[in-house]
Amino acid sequence: SSAAASSAAAAAAADPHLWLEDVLGERQLAWVEDVNKKCIDAVGDPKETEAYERIKAILDSKDKIPHAYRIGNDADSQYYNFWQDANHVQGIWRRTTLESFKTKEPKWTTVLDLDAMPPPTTDTAKTWVWHGSTLLDEGPNGKWDRALIRLSPGGSDADTCREFDLKTEKFVEPADGGFALPTPAKTRISYRSRDEVLVGTDFGGDNSTLTDSGYPRVVKSWKRGTPIEEAMTVFEGEQTDIAANMYAFHDREFVHEFKLRSITFYTSKYFYRSLTAEGIAGTTADEETTPFKEVPIPEDAELDMFADVAMITLRTDYEPVTGTAFKAGSLVSLPMAELMEDNWSNAFAMFTPTPCRSLSSTTESKDYIILKVLEDVKTNLEFWKYDSTSKTWMRQEGGDDARVRVGEDVSLHSHCRDSSADNTLWLWRDGYIVPDTLEMASADDCCAV
Repeated sequence: SSAAASSAAAAAAADPHLWLEDVLGERQLAWVEDVNKKCIDAVGDPKETEAYERIKAILDSKDKIPHAYRIGNDADSQYYNFWQDANHVQGIWRRTTLESFKTKEPKWTTVLDLDAMPPPTTDTAKTWVWHGSTLLDEGPNGKWDRALIRLSPGGSDADTCREFDLKTEKFVEPADGGFALPTPAKTRISYRSRDEVLVGTDFGGDNSTLTDSGYPRVVKSWKRGTPIEEAMTVFEGEQTDIAANMYAFHDREFVHEFKLRSITFYTSKYFYRSLTAEGIAGTTADEETTPFKEVPIPEDAELDMFADVAMITLRTDYEPVTGTAFKAGSLVSLPMAELMEDNWSNAFAMFTPTPCRSLSSTTESKDYIILKVLEDVKTNLEFWKYDSTSKTWMRQEGGDDARVRVGEDVSLHSHCRDSSADNTLWLWRDGYIVPDTLEMASADDCCAV
C-alpha cells in the first residue's frame, strides 16, 4: 500500500543503513566484500600475519581444558561438553563419565556431530553453528532425557530448534510428537512441562509478533503433537519493548513462573505466579487460572530465585515503603511471598558495595550462594548457606584455606546443569603465577581455594 511504502521510505531516510538488515542478501554481501577488500588493501590481510597463525594454533590446540557439565542426577549420569578443533570445525556435542573426565585423555562419546549434519537449506548458509541446548527439567525426580537444540544456519542471530532425545541420541521427529522450528528466527523457547513449551518467535513470518527491535513480542503455549499454528497466546509485550518472554522452572522443590517485559536493555517488568509440580505438569499455561501479579521492584533491578527466596540486584539506590534503604550495586534477599506484598521488612543485604568493593558474579549450589567479590582489585569468595527451616542466610568462614592468593584469580561454576542437585562445584584457577587449572571442589568447605 502507499502508506506502507511511505513508512518504509521514512524509515530508510532515518537510517540510511537499514537496507543492511538483510544480512544474507546478494547486494548486502557484495557491499561487505567490497568494504573488506578496501580494508585489506589498506592494512593487509590478517591471515598472512604471524599473529594470526599463532592465535589459530592456540584455538585449534587440543591442550585446552574442556568445560563439561553433568546432565541428570542419577549415579550413571554423564558429563557433556561442546568441542571444536581442527577436525571438528563446526563442533561436536559429546559425553563422558566423571572417572574418564578426570584422566589425561578422557574417552568421549559423540552425541551430535554438526559437521556430519546435512547443510542448511536456507539462504546462502552452508554450515550449522551451535547455539546451545535447553533441558527438560521436571524437578527433583525428573528424567533429564530431552533437550531443545538450537542451531543457527551460518552463525546469524536467527536459529532453528529441534527436540533431541538424550537416551536414543537422536532428534525427535515431528511425526513422533517432537517439537521443531525449522525456519530460522530470533526465537525464545523453553520447556514448561514434558508436553508443553513456551515459545516466542516470528509466528507467520510477517514480523507481526515481533517488537520494533526484532525480538519476540508474543509468547504462546505449544502442546506436543499439535501444529505450531494451534499454539495459544499466553503473553504479549508492548511493540516498543526490546522483547517479551515467559518462562517457568523448578527450584529446590518450588515451581516459579514469570512473564517478563524487557522494556530497554537495562529496565524490565516482571510478573509472577507460584505453582506446584503437579499443577504445572497437568495444566497448560493457557488453562492455568492462578493469576500473575507484577513484582514490586525497581524497573532497573534484576531478579533471580533461590528456592522460595527472591534475589534482587539493584542498579540504583532503593528505599522501599517498608524496611531499610539499599545502595546501588547491592544484592538483596527476601522471601518471595513477602516481596509480592511489597513487604521488605525482612529484606537482607547479602552484599553491599563500598568504594573499594564490588560484586563480580554469583554462583549457586544446592545450599549455597557464593559471591565473587573484587576488593581493591583482588578476588575474594564469600559463601552463604541457606537454612530452609528458618529462611535465613549464614556466612560460612573457610579460614586461610578459603582465601584466594595474591596474583591468582578463580571462578566457580556448578558441575551440573541442575545447580540445586548438590554442593559440588568446578573451580577454575588462572592468573599471572598459576597455569589455567580446573579442580572439583565443594561449597561445604568453602572450596578450600
